Amino acid sequence: MDSAEIEVFLTLAEELHFSRTAERLYLPQSRVSRLVASLERKVGGALFERTSRRVTLTPLGQQLADRLGPAYAEVNAALGEARDSARHIEGSLRLGCPIVVGGPALSLLLERFATRHPDCEVTLHDQLLMDPYGPLRRGDVDVLVNWLAVDEPDLTAGPAIEHRDRVVVVGLGHRLAGRKSVSVEELAAEETHGNEAGIPAALFDAIIPPSTPSGRPIPRTYPLRSSEDSTAAISKGLIVHLSAADVPIYQRSDLQVIPVPDLPPLPLGLIWCTAHENARIRALAAVARETKTPSASR
Repeated sequence: MDSAEIEVFLTLAEELHFSRTAERLYLPQSRVSRLVASLERKVGGALFERTSRRVTLTPLGQQLADRLGPAYAEVNAALGEARDSARHIEGSLRLGCPIVVGGPALSLLLERFATRHPDCEVTLHDQLLMDPYGPLRRGDVDVLVNWLAVDEPDLTAGPAIEHRDRVVVVGLGHRLAGRKSVSVEELAAEETHGNEAGIPAALFDAIIPPSTPSGRPIPRTYPLRSSEDSTAAISKGLIVHLSAADVPIYQRSDLQVIPVPDLPPLPLGLIWCTAHENARIRALAAVARETKTPSASR
């Protein structure tokens, strides 16, 4: 049954006048007549008695109107509630934030969002580095703040909130320690992390490229087990680690952070499940697009 047929039928059952029904629904009267005739064919009987002077419901038409009217009202109410929910900015928004992405840009975004939408509470939730998208898909968080290197068909990569310059983290006894900068080509001679943890390939490759721009492989051998194990291995000189500027866990006295100027900055931004998008997520993304922050560098 066509929704247009239902709407015309119920309106005509109320108005009992073809011309007024057409005016009320902004339809040509001929269209009203065709839709009524189509519904009568589907039902298998006349729904209205028509004379030159008046229109009345047949018993069959009255029976259908009595049953269909409340059901159609419920459908419209459900659709209205869904539309209201889709536009609703009040409520809560849960942001997943790995330890490596915090900083002034995120703080500025949250401050401006709170000013714009004071009735929406934003809460921050610690996020595992090894499973960045799992909490999104499970519905544990609404938005992930992470590097925008997403190759997942069910996820939307939203706006960037900043771009972080690239660095390499080394121990103080490493041969590169003390340098003011390092070329990515030099890293072909250094071992770094492998991806045994199963981090999404596009994300891992954005952080640690598999090769230099000239095509020389960057050895990715040391298993990435945890941030603590990683920093210990770097400190001991077992590996170097490509990262982004201003990552808190690498601000340690036994590590040195050295710029890698020939690698492009990493964009940091918002990611969410496409199917879970709602008005609160769209509002946060809108504020992020308006919030301009300079690239982080160190």
